[in-house]
This record gives sequence, C-alpha cells and structure tokens, in this order.
Amino acid sequence: MTQQPHQLSEEGKRAFQQKRYKDAARAFEEAAQGFTLEGDALNAAETLNNLSGALLNDNQPQQAFDAAVGTDKAFEAAGDTKRQAMSLANQAAALEALKRYDEALALYERAAGLFADIGEGDMRSFTLKAIAAVRLRQGKVSEASMDMLGSLGAVQKPTLLQRILKFLLRFKP
Repeated sequence: MTQQPHQLSEEGKRAFQQKRYKDAARAFEEAAQGFTLEGDALNAAETLNNLSGALLNDNQPQQAFDAAVGTDKAFEAAGDTKRQAMSLANQAAALEALKRYDEALALYERAAGLFADIGEGDMRSFTLKAIAAVRLRQGKVSEASMDMLGSLGAVQKPTLLQRILKFLLRFKP
C-alpha cells in the first residue's frame, strides 16, 4: 500500500529535522505529486516549499529554486499572505545560493514588504537580515548596515544584545 501525501509530508518533515535532506526531498517530492493529483493546490505548494528547503540544504540550489518557483501564486490566490511571503523568501534564498543576487534582492524585498503588511515583525527581521547579507556580498556596506538596522527595528521583542546593536548601528561611519 502506498503512503498518502500527508503521511509523506510528515515523513519529509521528520527527515528534515534529522538533517537527512535527501530523504526529506524524496518524501516531499512524492507528497507534492500526490497533493497535485488530488487537486490540493495549497498543500502541493506548501510541500514544494518544503522540498525547496530540503534541496537547498542538500546543496542543490537550482533544483530548490525550480521546486519553489510559482508557489507564491497559489498562496496569493488563496489570500495567504504569510505563506506567499515565505515562498518568495525561499525562492530568494535559492537565487542567493546561485549568486543571482539582484534577483534574490528583489524577491527578498517583496517578501519583507508582505511580512510588514501583515505585522510579521520577526519574519520581516529575518528577511531584512538576508537582504543585508546579500548587499554585503555585493560590497554595498552602507546599504547593508541600514538593512541590518531595519531588521533590528522589526524585531517584536528584541533581546538586550539586539537593542545594543541597534544603538551602535546608528553611529555607523
């Protein structure tokens, strides 16, 4: 008897948590196919995003991008802004790994804007940190420090260290 898509998805999540990324990718891919056959576009999109994460952690950035591309549209159509933004961030992470920095920045910025729109400060902060890292790779130090300052400002409950960093970054050269 073959496993149901939900079972495969759970199997993939367990494998991912155990850092068995190849096993996770296999399970997520099979689950996504099953959800697609059932006509369950949202679960298929969610599982493809999980597949993307497993592939990225398995150093397969092109396959990770290919898995996630377009999933944001399914979430947008369903009015699920949070998962839409997460999907865009997943795609951006894969593009960043492919060194396609300008494309990654555009998607990260869209994701950060969506997170801001729905009040997801911590997720916005994480995305702004990713933007800062990309800008640093591009040699744009001033822009990166402004993005990092923005990421610290987006944190809903900053730690003492985050408050200190936020204070210090205001005095950048």
